[in-house]
Amino acid sequence: MESHSDSWRQAKLRPVLRQLKPYVAGKGFGEISRKYGLKPETIVKLGSNENPYGPSPKVAQALASISPERYPEPEELIAGIAAYTGFPEEMIIIGAGMDGVMDTLTRLFLEKGDRTFIPTPTFSYYEILTITAGAIPNLAPRGPQFEIASRVPPDTKMAFLCSPNNPTGNVASEEEIAALLESTNSIVFLDEAYVEFADKSLIRLVERYDNLIVGRTLSKAFGLAGMRLGYAVAPRWIADQYRRAAPPFYGISCATVAAGVAALSDLPFMRLSVKKIISERQRLQMVVKAYPSQANFLYLETQQESREFVERFMARGIIIRDCRSFWGAGEHHARVTVGTPSENDRFLSAFQEICK
Repeated sequence: MESHSDSWRQAKLRPVLRQLKPYVAGKGFGEISRKYGLKPETIVKLGSNENPYGPSPKVAQALASISPERYPEPEELIAGIAAYTGFPEEMIIIGAGMDGVMDTLTRLFLEKGDRTFIPTPTFSYYEILTITAGAIPNLAPRGPQFEIASRVPPDTKMAFLCSPNNPTGNVASEEEIAALLESTNSIVFLDEAYVEFADKSLIRLVERYDNLIVGRTLSKAFGLAGMRLGYAVAPRWIADQYRRAAPPFYGISCATVAAGVAALSDLPFMRLSVKKIISERQRLQMVVKAYPSQANFLYLETQQESREFVERFMARGIIIRDCRSFWGAGEHHARVTVGTPSENDRFLSAFQEICK
């Protein structure tokens, strides 16, 4: 069969795909090594909000004993998450990263022509999920302190909120979220990916509001970014439907299950990592004068364009994040992950050179 024309191919694809802007991930070691001729081991990666201390040593032990020829059995993992959050197993839903959880949730609720509410700047995958569902994103600018609106627009089917917010690092108060929930009948997804680094979680609000879902991940505080394991606490009526629509085995692997169970069994390790990251966050904050943050990163306003600012760090082997890809962040913001003390020293030395 001969190749078809571009017009034929485009006609086969869903029209909504033309609206999509691909998700932009942080730069990796290989890319920066090739571009600047640097040895990968000399590069400091502070652009993807990973945990520099990694997971508990128990994770490696657990991974060494998996049976990759067997399908995953997630029951022990769900029980571990239930114990960690203090919610019954029936209210726990899991997926391949928090994006996998959100993907299944949007299949439950969003149809063509529905509207979502997304305070920006924030995690861009909310918009991608909205568009692929055929729905319409309402990208609502945050206030001067990155606060969210007190009400959800009346025609909204689903709202996506992030606290601590990525990339700004600020948190929404319980009063703000409760007021917003009182103002709407829409489904509200509260993304708490970074909550272990914050003063307070709002996860208990799920007990009061049957339209609230709180998402979490083991990628950040637990150091399992490479395992792709997310979860959420949801009202039973939503969790029941989620299990009907989720992919087989929730899209996770036996390695993911083993790593998650092991990480959750060693909370002291996780909490020590978090304590060290918060301490370094405070040290960095004092020097760079970034916006207040309750996450494992800082959000900086740059005098020069963020593209040039970030490029100058990259050339020195320090990966930070240009925030132009975040809708509403503009041309003068960068995000810096909190690393180990030595990694942060590298960043601060470059910062002082670049910003003098």
